[in-house]
Amino acid sequence: MTENRRSRATEAFFGRRRGRVLRPQQSAEFEAGLQRYGISLAEPSPSDIKSLFAAPVKSIHLEIGFGGGEHLLHHARSRPDIGFIGVEPFVNGLSKLLSVLAKAPLANVRVYHDDATQLLDWLPEGSLGGVDLFYPDPWPKKKHWKRRFVSPVNLDRIARVLRSGGALRFASDIDTYVNWTIQHCRQHPSFEWAAQSSLDWNRPYPDWPGTRYEAKALREGRRPAYLTFVRV
Repeated sequence: MTENRRSRATEAFFGRRRGRVLRPQQSAEFEAGLQRYGISLAEPSPSDIKSLFAAPVKSIHLEIGFGGGEHLLHHARSRPDIGFIGVEPFVNGLSKLLSVLAKAPLANVRVYHDDATQLLDWLPEGSLGGVDLFYPDPWPKKKHWKRRFVSPVNLDRIARVLRSGGALRFASDIDTYVNWTIQHCRQHPSFEWAAQSSLDWNRPYPDWPGTRYEAKALREGRRPAYLTFVRV
């Protein structure tokens, strides 16, 4: 019964978990990568979450739904003093990241291959310096809006694990989801929108490498928005 409830909750935030079948080498890298970089929730979270990383880190950032890992890898390479946790339930996206790490390991990266809400509930209070949610599934049909990751209950989860002054960053090319996120975050007592002018949400974040989803949006004429909300 517990497993059934978990499955339904998982399906609420993302769709399919598999695409093309992995080739033998990809499959081997996937299994080895999960052994090395995967986070297990079987044990209680450590009192010092920095101990999850092989390298000494001064802060930890979480990226929910990292796709192919372009953004996560870029910043993990450029900021070895920051620990990065990436969540990606889609097998093929996680496989891309783990294949890169198989060739060029990073000591400041960990991954979680399941529903991000489970990880958020497991992490210690105030343990994160930032949370990124870039180009999440917009679930455009009104009957599916309940599947959008940005919701009052998930904002509660994020607020609990973000330290004061930490940032929740959200990027999307879907206007309705951008407006949805602004509305929900501004109504939440733990978040303050950092924008001072339209430039603040029309230009990418500093040192932004772009993502394949963003490239597709730009090709198709959709203008992304880059939102930042600070944990008060």
